Amino acid sequence: MSRFVILIPTYNESISIVELLNSLATIQNRYQFDVVVLDDNSPDRTADIAQNLGYLWVSVIRRPGKAGLGAAYRAGFQAVLKDEKYTHVVTMDADGSHRVQDLAAMFTAAESVANGIKSIVLGTRWMPGGSVVNWPRSRQLLSRAGTAYAQAILRIPLRDLTGGFRIYSTSLLRSLNLTDMTATGYCFQIEMAMASDLAGAIEIEVPITFVERINGVSKMSKAIVIEALWQTTLWGLSRRLRPNADKLHYVK
Repeated sequence: MSRFVILIPTYNESISIVELLNSLATIQNRYQFDVVVLDDNSPDRTADIAQNLGYLWVSVIRRPGKAGLGAAYRAGFQAVLKDEKYTHVVTMDADGSHRVQDLAAMFTAAESVANGIKSIVLGTRWMPGGSVVNWPRSRQLLSRAGTAYAQAILRIPLRDLTGGFRIYSTSLLRSLNLTDMTATGYCFQIEMAMASDLAGAIEIEVPITFVERINGVSKMSKAIVIEALWQTTLWGLSRRLRPNADKLHYVK
C-alpha cells in the first residue's frame, strides 16, 4: 500500500502556509499522507505558525538559515527516507502555486507503478491539459525557453523540467547519491530530473494548473536564472563527454 509524505520548503510564508495546510486537511483523511515543512529560519515565524495549527500529520524541520531550495529538499529527503513506511515523496511549493486539487491525479499516477519500482511523476504545465494562471507572457516564455533548452542539451524528453510539483518513489530517491548533488536554486529541479533519468526511472507527466502566488514575494531572481542556465550547460557537456562518469556520480 502506498504512503505519501509531502515536503514543503518555506521562507517567510506565514500567510500562505496556513492556507495550504488547511487546504491539504480537506483531503488528508482520503489519502493519509504526512507533511513535513522545511523552514529556513523564517523571520515571520512560519515554522511556529505551521506547528501551532495542531495538525498531527504535520511536522516541522527548523533549519538554521536560508540556504536555497535544493539544500532544503535534500535535508527533507534525508529525514523522511529514514522512515521505511513511506513509498513516495511529494515536493510542493508553499505559496499556493501548486494546487491541492491536482494532487489526486498525481497520486493516481504514482500508484499506477508498483511499489519498489523507481518512478517520478511530474506535474506539468506545458502539455495538453496543463496551464498557467496570472503569469505575464514574458514569464511564460522564459519558463518554456528554459525547459526547451534543458530538453535539448540534456536530451531528456520531459516537458516541464523546471517545475517543482513532483512525486518521487522512495526507491528512486534511495538509488541516488543525493549528498553529491549541489544545485541550490531552481536548477535543483533540473538536476533531480536528470538524475532520475540516469537512474532509469519510469517518468510520468500529469497536467496541472500553475497559479502565480497572491501573497508574499516570489523567490525568483536574475541570479537564479543565470545559475540554472550555466549549470545546465555544464551538465549537458558532461553528459556528452563523460556519460558513464556522469551516471556514476548520480546513481548508486
